[in-house]
Amino acid sequence: MRQLVICFAILLMSSLLWAQPKVKYAMVIHGGAGVMDQKSMTPELQEEYIAVLNRVLFVGDSVLANGGTCMDAVEKSIVIMEDSPLFNAGKGAVFTHEGIVELDASVMDGKSLKAGAIAAVRDIKNPVRVARAVMEKSEHVMLSGLGASQFAKEKGFIPVDNAYFYTKKRFQSLQELLKEEREATVNDKHGTVGCVALDMSGNIAAGTSTGGMTNKKYGRIGDSPIIGAGTYANNETGGFSCTGHGEFYIRLGFSRDISALMEYKKLSVAEACREEIRKLTQLGGTGGVIGLDKMGNIAMEFNTSGMFRGFVKSNGDKQVAIFK
Repeated sequence: MRQLVICFAILLMSSLLWAQPKVKYAMVIHGGAGVMDQKSMTPELQEEYIAVLNRVLFVGDSVLANGGTCMDAVEKSIVIMEDSPLFNAGKGAVFTHEGIVELDASVMDGKSLKAGAIAAVRDIKNPVRVARAVMEKSEHVMLSGLGASQFAKEKGFIPVDNAYFYTKKRFQSLQELLKEEREATVNDKHGTVGCVALDMSGNIAAGTSTGGMTNKKYGRIGDSPIIGAGTYANNETGGFSCTGHGEFYIRLGFSRDISALMEYKKLSVAEACREEIRKLTQLGGTGGVIGLDKMGNIAMEFNTSGMFRGFVKSNGDKQVAIFK
């Protein structure tokens, strides 16, 4: 009799756990991963990063709390990071070997599996907005270079001079690399920004924006604008945005593979992200990934010493962090 009571109690507790409602909405962001030394990063600079990340979460939370779509939350959140000189996206983007800025971005809608991306653009202030326009206002998924700029102008986006993207810090980084004639450092490779959001309708969207690698040559394009590599979203599994050495993410089909691990192996979002980071490490790549599933569970995984990151949920849970 006592054993039956215990079994009943266990079953009751299990049913209550499974019956717990998911959060109404959730959002997770990143501002790049890399080798970050807590001792060398001044408290003032840390405060600057944390302030921007908190602002991003506040804006995204406001959109979602008021019934806005996950895509609106993703776009508005990434725009804030594109407008900040702290991140390698938009205003703070790194320079190519030729001393110009070339930008990439992508978005994906987890409900319809529609996606949009632009690559190697030089005059788009907020690439994530144009990536969304490609998804919603064209028959294509990815546009590049002059064609992407022409499309943006036709859709009403006002071009900016490439000088808009100039920041002294990024330009000095290029000069040092050119002088030393070596490849970019790990820090220069991981300055991408991204956002994934779940809205009250249960839809998921993901987006990523980047300036790529310092001193990149030959029109190099990384994983950020490639759907299934740097960005992926599917309502049935989750949404993901990556930051790291793009060539490795492309080879792994990184973000789509996470979704597949969740779909076919029934891994949780955190387990799937950790497994993919393990594969990345085995190949010799470095970086990170953020993700969330349809229940609002969050993952923020990386194999570097730090990743600018944060999340917010409808139940009040919130976190902003830089180091491990």
